Amino acid sequence: MTIEVREVLPTDYIDLVELLSELGYPTTLVDLTERFKTIQKHEDYQSLVAVKDNEIIGFAGLCKAFTFEFSGLYVRLLAFVVSSKQRKQGVGKKLLKACEEWALQQGAIAITLNSGNREERQTAHLFYKSNGYEGKSTGFVKKFN
Repeated sequence: MTIEVREVLPTDYIDLVELLSELGYPTTLVDLTERFKTIQKHEDYQSLVAVKDNEIIGFAGLCKAFTFEFSGLYVRLLAFVVSSKQRKQGVGKKLLKACEEWALQQGAIAITLNSGNREERQTAHLFYKSNGYEGKSTGFVKKFN
């Protein structure tokens, strides 16, 4: 059972609806398709999936950007999820490594992510820490709708 990491294809969207729901962000196929149409117009974004036996079992969405705090660009991991049925099998590690490789190819000097402070995210926090990430900040959000 080989795990392949590749760029997202439109045929993957239906599986991504389920994965994003597992991540805590339910959506519809129509909405997700529209989002990808917008995102794919911007070369600073990258979307990857992990595939095993022709099944989408993981997703990562990334964006490269610049910051005011230091010189050079960085990559922000905006979305990251592995199917709950496929966790603890190395899928996340392989997908995360592919994200890091993309970041390096872009010339990034760092990769960052936010992960919610909810209890159900504690396992994810341990996963990131075990892969060399440090908990350095708390994120905030203000919605305008």
